Amino acid sequence: MDDAVVAVILGAIQGALEWLPVSSEGATAVAVSALSGASPAVATQFGLFLHAGTALSALAYYRESVAEVLRSAAEWRPRTAFADDTADLSFLALATLATGATGIPALIVLEEAVSGLETGTFLAVIGGLLVLTGLLQRFAAAVSLEQRATPDWVDAVLVGALQGLAVLPGVSRSGTTVSALLLRGHEGESTLRLSFLLSIPAALAANVLVVVDDGVPAIDPAPAVLALAVSAVVGYLTVDALVRLVRRVPFWAVCVGFGALGVVGGLLVV
Repeated sequence: MDDAVVAVILGAIQGALEWLPVSSEGATAVAVSALSGASPAVATQFGLFLHAGTALSALAYYRESVAEVLRSAAEWRPRTAFADDTADLSFLALATLATGATGIPALIVLEEAVSGLETGTFLAVIGGLLVLTGLLQRFAAAVSLEQRATPDWVDAVLVGALQGLAVLPGVSRSGTTVSALLLRGHEGESTLRLSFLLSIPAALAANVLVVVDDGVPAIDPAPAVLALAVSAVVGYLTVDALVRLVRRVPFWAVCVGFGALGVVGGLLVV
């Protein structure tokens, strides 16, 4: 199959699935293996690489929120780190550190683990993790907790650590982080905003690590850039559609539906 066609397909998969409780990295890795014959290790690296595209789409969609966070840096003080005006900045900074603390070791373990797997075993592992992700999303939707207006340091450490573990193929970054924020009492649209903003520094950092370590994996640089561009455009359209949906439909119903999608997706992969 032509590399440009492969790039468009892979970019569309990443852009469409990044914000859903289905592992976009896992689905992209499966698609890379199927379309290019790449090994599980290389396919997983390319799945991580494509997250830069959806990071750009999140940056574009939440550009006003990002600007507000950057402006709040001038007002940041340690004693009032999680006050209303600077809570988002503190959350993103601390959560990103927590992501690195769990994500870098997980990535090292991942590289060693997937390098020796046969494709069938690799797919089975992804499927099992997808089912667990779907069940977690369903559980979060069923729990009612006191509502929180702003994030605190517990939110930052918990959500950041979970995001770091989402480097593993089959673990949904959006599913785990949104579920954790829901369990901590944050309302629907706020959980999406915090989760998607947090994806930006983590995805860009993971992308840099992959490129510095191994270069652009799986396909040539030109198609890789095309795949990034497609993932950014599709990702922007997808996050916009999801936010519009959340504004019209009760969030618990959206979560239950996403949980079912994760379970079904996992069973299909297996």
